[in-house]
Amino acid sequence: MNRIFGMSKAKTPKPTLEDAIVSTDRRVGEVETKIKKLDGELARYRDQLSKMRDGPGKSAVKQRALRVLQQKKMYESQRDQLMQQSFNMESTVFATENIKNTLSSVQAMQDANRAMKKQYKNIDVDRIYDIQDEMADLLEQANEVQEVMGRSYSLPEDIDEHDLEAELDALGDELDFEEEAPSYLNETLPAMPELLPEAPDSGSALQQQQQPGDKPAEPARAEPAMRMN
Repeated sequence: MNRIFGMSKAKTPKPTLEDAIVSTDRRVGEVETKIKKLDGELARYRDQLSKMRDGPGKSAVKQRALRVLQQKKMYESQRDQLMQQSFNMESTVFATENIKNTLSSVQAMQDANRAMKKQYKNIDVDRIYDIQDEMADLLEQANEVQEVMGRSYSLPEDIDEHDLEAELDALGDELDFEEEAPSYLNETLPAMPELLPEAPDSGSALQQQQQPGDKPAEPARAEPAMRMN
């Protein structure tokens, strides 16, 4: 069957702007290469013309240089056109991307809007106000319960605060009095008797008994102890 009817050719994908930009930039590079080559030829012709004298030979070289210069101008014009085309396509791609981003943002906002509407359908604002009022009442009742549970039954409620402060000051004075030292520790002790006079030195007594002109008395010698037979 394929031999009779043949096979359908595979469809080639359509070129995109990105592919066109890449192709155009490649062509711009090729043209730049040709322009550089022509610049080299022009430089060589200028050197030749500077060294040649006027005549037919110089005129021929000058004509070739003019043709090369015309080619260079043509390639420069093509390069400028290709660069402008590439710039226009890049601008189109940029605008297209911005439109896609805008559409995506709008779609996301629409989805969020629908979700919020669906969620708010389940919310009753009046019910929220009622819940807040109920919570306030419950908190007030809780405070009242705490006050009742913290009430003291041992003290009368008609006690004056100033009377309590006066009693507290009196209690402090009693505590200070109890903390004082006993009276017998505060009494002064009797004075200690004076010490006996010191015994005079034997040397000084002898000097006082001797009269002027007397010989000084010799100190007594210790008698040797008797030996035991």
